[in-house]
Amino acid sequence: MRDFHLPGRSAVYATNGICATSHPLAAGVAVDILRRGGNALDAAIAGAVLLGLAEPQMTGIGGDCFTLISPAGSDDVIAVNGSGRAPKAASAAALRDKGLETVPLHTPDAVTIPGAVDAFCTMSEKWGKLGLADILAPAIHYMEHGVPVAPRVAFDWAKDTAALQGHGRKHFQPGAVPNPGDLFALPAQAEALKRIAAQGRAGFYEGEVAEDMVKTLNALGGVHTLEDFADTRCTIGAPIGSDYRGRTLLEHPPNGQGIIAQLILNILSQFDLAALDPFGAERIHLEAEAAKLAYDARSRFLADPATMTGLDHLTSMETAARLAALIDPNRAMASAAKTSEAVHKDTIYITVVDKDRMAVSLIYSIFHGFGSGIASEKFGILFQNRGAGFSLKEGHPNEMTGGQRPMHTIIPAMLCDGGRVTMPFGVMGGQYQPNGHARVVSNMTDFGMHAQEALDAPRSFAFDGKLQLERGFAPEVAAALSEKGHVIETPETPLGGAQSIVIHETGVLEGASDPRKDGCALGY
Repeated sequence: MRDFHLPGRSAVYATNGICATSHPLAAGVAVDILRRGGNALDAAIAGAVLLGLAEPQMTGIGGDCFTLISPAGSDDVIAVNGSGRAPKAASAAALRDKGLETVPLHTPDAVTIPGAVDAFCTMSEKWGKLGLADILAPAIHYMEHGVPVAPRVAFDWAKDTAALQGHGRKHFQPGAVPNPGDLFALPAQAEALKRIAAQGRAGFYEGEVAEDMVKTLNALGGVHTLEDFADTRCTIGAPIGSDYRGRTLLEHPPNGQGIIAQLILNILSQFDLAALDPFGAERIHLEAEAAKLAYDARSRFLADPATMTGLDHLTSMETAARLAALIDPNRAMASAAKTSEAVHKDTIYITVVDKDRMAVSLIYSIFHGFGSGIASEKFGILFQNRGAGFSLKEGHPNEMTGGQRPMHTIIPAMLCDGGRVTMPFGVMGGQYQPNGHARVVSNMTDFGMHAQEALDAPRSFAFDGKLQLERGFAPEVAAALSEKGHVIETPETPLGGAQSIVIHETGVLEGASDPRKDGCALGY
């Protein structure tokens, strides 16, 4: 139990249904959908689409989603991949010929076809109860009338505003950067949602909305076609599972990076973490080194399943043990790529559980803040820049190729105990997400933290040559890590933002929501 003398928040308990997400209006809409007879999937989609207005720098219908669904009365879990593909005419060679080594973030080259809308429509038809018109009605209302800008959103907006360009600035920031409490509306996007509500996926991927998107991208040099949009389809499959000290972590399979969260945990399972201080230098060091090795593996292998090799290698406990053996408990490794060579010959999140215990774990993103910064002229569809997840290296499994999906950072998850789904959860934060999943699972499993405690706890992240430490760690911890050779950095923004719902066998639902965001858990 937390110390009530100190700042913090309590978990939310309910029995009929609950939603945890990063904005209170979206959580309220989701719970209202449940009260009106919708199920967890209806509620998750309704809340997610509204988040495209409430947190426009994070997500929107110009982005992608991944979802894990546990249907009511079943312990089965379904994985829905709503990530889009590169336009068929896209080519890494063409970008290399321009002298580029990476995909530029704020050009049409980085814009893959948005996949979320097709996934929403498909999931609604297969597993929803209310239908698109009812699900999208709350978002349409708020798009037309506006929502007050929340404090964290205003902070991110100021940081990311430079990405907006042309029609993106016209629709998303026609004036000054908004302050907390300023109203923000997207009436043009409300018109696009009305077409989706009436026509389903055709209202977005065909007709005037698609024509508006293609026209805008082509005018800037994009190679996107109406055929690319019309051909977009989500794929449905099964999650991949891994064991961590008797618990099963379910992740979405590649092209998402959930397998990297599992690899981090597999590496950490070789150490007795429970014997360490959960907020001490020794634990942070081991997690940092495990993350370096796992993210290096991501760079080597992760890609569209059609071209990816090494899946068995990444899931093998033998691989994890060999990587763990490379970790020096007293010294930070200078180069994970060089150290691991012999072994190897980056959003919003919403989770909903309903009265029948259908559980949904859904993550939905445009990648970087305000995505590509490009929005369509008429309907204001802000495009993601997921194409930046491709490699331009010739022969790489993740090389940009027309019609393929890039390596993706967004990952929904579920924990299972004894074969039963016990916690849908997710951690936003771009590149941080696999590390965030591993930390939440370890906080709860190794250190016995309750769900809200596990999200409140301070975070660290080793990435790009630095070890980022949130301000929640004691100064002596940073000093000890510096002595081990880590380059310490305080991140500009807190690391990630997480949400979870624990499904207790008693019938009680326990919702936890990250204080790093504006959101909350709500139930009834």
